[in-house]
Amino acid sequence: MSLESGLESLKRGEFVMLFDSAGRENEIDMVVAAEFVTPEHVARMRQHAGGLLCIALEHNFANSLELKYMHEILAQSQISNKEMIMGLAPYGDYPTFSISVNHYQTYTGITDKDRSLTIREMANIYNVENKKKKFASTFKTPGHVPLLIASKDLLAKRQGHTEMSVYLAQIAGLNPITAICEMMDSETYIALSVDKAEKYAKQNAIPLIDGKELLEFAKVH
Repeated sequence: MSLESGLESLKRGEFVMLFDSAGRENEIDMVVAAEFVTPEHVARMRQHAGGLLCIALEHNFANSLELKYMHEILAQSQISNKEMIMGLAPYGDYPTFSISVNHYQTYTGITDKDRSLTIREMANIYNVENKKKKFASTFKTPGHVPLLIASKDLLAKRQGHTEMSVYLAQIAGLNPITAICEMMDSETYIALSVDKAEKYAKQNAIPLIDGKELLEFAKVH
């Protein structure tokens, strides 16, 4: 079962590949538990996935840091072009983007070393008592790693890579914070197809989890 091997992989600090669904974004993301991220993980996501590398956060954790969705921040801001603010995306969901951050000890923030530090330290805040204070003193914005806030009821309300990856980390018994990156195809210039993703997963011994299987698991549990 791909889900079982996927959870084992996450616990070892290794990648899983996650397909949302053909009816949604129809994309595959590379996913790793944020607490284990090294420069090597970032380099691999950059080279083999190539999409936007983000940190997905469990909703209550994001709340404890007083984070808000970017579309809400912009709606309350002074910008005059409010019609620019993203409502529902073409695939039918609101975007989960919040602010973007760099760890205060980074230099430019974009190198593999810098981004891995930002991602790992973001996950470490989960175990700190005064999360809000630690977050404010440790991170700067704007930065090079976008934060994504998972939906309040996780998979019940939204079935995106943000929610699915956070749910995977939860059921693996890890901090519910993940690093995710969409897999692109440099031959077709669009998202990597499921066929090509399956081939890559086999060649690299990475579990490929189907979102449908995860939703079925969530319904039962």
